[in-house]
Amino acid sequence: MAYDLHFGWTGGIGKVILGATRGEGGTRKTSYTIGGGTTLPLLEPDPLSSSPLVALEICDDPEYWSPIIRNFCGDLVTRVDEWAKTAETVYDADLVRLYLTSTKKRNFSDITSLGKTVESVLCATSLPLIIEGSNEPRIDSEVFLTCGETAQGEKILLGTAEASRYRSIAAAALAYNHSLIAQSPIDVNLAKQLNILLREIGVQRDHIMIDPYTGALGYGFEYSYSAMERIRFSALKGDTDLSMPMICSAIDSLTIKEVREAEPALQDEMAVQWEFYTGIAGAVAGAEIICVRHPKTVTMLKNAFASMKSADFSEAK
Repeated sequence: MAYDLHFGWTGGIGKVILGATRGEGGTRKTSYTIGGGTTLPLLEPDPLSSSPLVALEICDDPEYWSPIIRNFCGDLVTRVDEWAKTAETVYDADLVRLYLTSTKKRNFSDITSLGKTVESVLCATSLPLIIEGSNEPRIDSEVFLTCGETAQGEKILLGTAEASRYRSIAAAALAYNHSLIAQSPIDVNLAKQLNILLREIGVQRDHIMIDPYTGALGYGFEYSYSAMERIRFSALKGDTDLSMPMICSAIDSLTIKEVREAEPALQDEMAVQWEFYTGIAGAVAGAEIICVRHPKTVTMLKNAFASMKSADFSEAK
């Protein structure tokens, strides 16, 4: 029996291009067209339709990173370029998400070093890049412009624009033709409002990805799921202000009580399981990119997505 998987919807999810190959003016080995769906996630019968992409998150200052990841990766976390290379060649990530955690230091001012860090990561990996810049309004403009200029031509994804601070990142995205992440606190109306604000200052729909913010399973994810699902429904019904593809980060899973207080011998496995199931749920809710921090989660998610597309769940490990 054939089923109608479109439910009479007239809208669809817009597309955002991440990464630029040499033929496209960049140096990446591939570029991704994110979005384009016309129904609920993972229902498309076309085997050529895209699975959610998995991004591995790394940082330039491990002092601000989860000790679980520091212990698993060892000295790798002190060499951000090698970490990025390993994300591609060993951990098989689809994208690398670089957090500039060094900007969290009190009175940080070494903007030049950020450009060198971004350049070293771009040289170390050929994957498309997501860069999470400063969370400090005082230096936002300098940080985002430096990252945007260093990665000019690569079509990176810059994060994160919020309602209270979006002009600096928008300026960098517009100046250097990058896309950006629009994050709102688990609220459909606030997500729509931020997208409208970004559009009003010139950011095109095909340069915006929505991050509705993701809580961990059992710690608020049910609210995240509801918001993501409603955003997807609105887009499919024709709301173009919510028709951008979504990105989801499962990183809060590494800080919950069940992981923090797990026995040392089980903590690693516990962290991966919580991150994995949060990521799976995020994909089912509509996210086109799932971001994780534990390397083991990458392969698990990619295997699961492949199995879900083929309707054979026996291969998900």
